[in-house]
Amino acid sequence: MMLRTGYTTGACAAAAAKAAAMLLCEDRAPEFVEIALPDGSNVCFPVSDCRRNGGSAQAAVRKDAGDDPDVTHQATIYAAVAFAEGDEVRFVAGEGVGTVTKPGLSIPPGEPAINPAPRQMIRQAVREVTRRGVIVTVSIPGGRELAARTFNPRLGIEGGLSIIGTTGIVKPFSAPAMMASLQCALDVAAACGVRAPVLVPGNIGERAALKNLAVIPGQIVQVSNHWGFMLDHASQLPFERLLLLGHPGKLAKLINGEWDTHSSNSTGAVGIAMRIAQETLKVLLPESATVEGIFAELDDEKRTSVANALAAAVRVAVEARIGASKPLAVVLVNMAGTILGADGDLSPWK
Repeated sequence: MMLRTGYTTGACAAAAAKAAAMLLCEDRAPEFVEIALPDGSNVCFPVSDCRRNGGSAQAAVRKDAGDDPDVTHQATIYAAVAFAEGDEVRFVAGEGVGTVTKPGLSIPPGEPAINPAPRQMIRQAVREVTRRGVIVTVSIPGGRELAARTFNPRLGIEGGLSIIGTTGIVKPFSAPAMMASLQCALDVAAACGVRAPVLVPGNIGERAALKNLAVIPGQIVQVSNHWGFMLDHASQLPFERLLLLGHPGKLAKLINGEWDTHSSNSTGAVGIAMRIAQETLKVLLPESATVEGIFAELDDEKRTSVANALAAAVRVAVEARIGASKPLAVVLVNMAGTILGADGDLSPWK
């Protein structure tokens, strides 16, 4: 059965912000707005509750997550836009949107928990209406309660939900359907003559592989969270060698034998990453809510040493599962796609 895709909170916030900007700048309350997604495609959203409120204007978009069991499905995403000095688009966390309180995330402490990709979508949507400086306040009524069902409290995001999404599109999660699709991706790669595939968790890993390695898109296979399933299948195909590339927050879980890295099926990577970091550096490190935060506290030399050690431990764990018949390499990258460290022979991908 074909599952229906939906849209991220970031895409909905961008559409609401554009509608609010149109009312503020053009005195026009649109019933529909069109925004551009990061891939360059355009999507039209119905708008509700478009009205003025003193010196600002607000609008709302109801989120449709498609067939994905998203906690924010059918939530109403509000954006209020007001003029400000200067020429920047600034962001404020309204009701139900969290604030970052700890380092290690892609947004620094003190900032609204609106991730970089949604910020860019919102900024672009508003800039289609005005070049003036504005403040965009994003709100999600009921967001504080919904956030209690997510990992936000553990990550130091307080007061509500995160505005997330890298593509603007929610792909529905169905384990059997997804695993069948993932297996097909490996089969197609093998059938097309790929002999040294790069296995990545998702879009961020794929972009990092294209940025740092001499590979082509067909050589990169996304495994989502299903590392055990995909590694087992890859070991049966005529690949000559394998490269695993991803964020240590995902790949470190493999060291603990957690081959399904979804947050609901694994215990997290912070503990194992901290242990290896302290064993490598022979010092105690300050506590961190995230693996990214652990690396943020290190200078370049120590960061590379820890990442190399972590990559080596991942490689050992994978070899213990699938055997050493296929040479393995592991590359760890940060959220920006920069290589932190690696283990194994990378020359086939250089």
